[in-house]
Amino acid sequence: MIRKGMKLYSILFGACPKCHQESMYVEKNPYKLSDIFKMHERCSHCNTKYQMEPSFFYGSMYVSYGVGIAFAVAAFIISNIIFESSLITAFIAIVITLIGFAPVILRLSRNIWANLFMSYDKSLVKK
Repeated sequence: MIRKGMKLYSILFGACPKCHQESMYVEKNPYKLSDIFKMHERCSHCNTKYQMEPSFFYGSMYVSYGVGIAFAVAAFIISNIIFESSLITAFIAIVITLIGFAPVILRLSRNIWANLFMSYDKSLVKK
């Protein structure tokens, strides 16, 4: 069970890494492509600044590579091993998966990157 207070909660739901009380993103839907990069500057609950320095989220590109590989491996296993498709079909499945999940991969990568540098602080949560 994933609950507030766990890094995985902040990573999967895009919640503030410090208090888990609000979304870091202006638009929660990653498939609304015009707003995919729009983030709040600060958390309205705990005042945490999301971008700690200029170009902070460029580092998430490195994380994005790993997350993309994980999605590609999952697509290969599902396509080639479970459905026993040919290698060319598995390759096509990987490409379609990476294109289709690109907005999700981008958001997950930013969430992981932010959570590498910030930790949950339960003293910020009002009881």
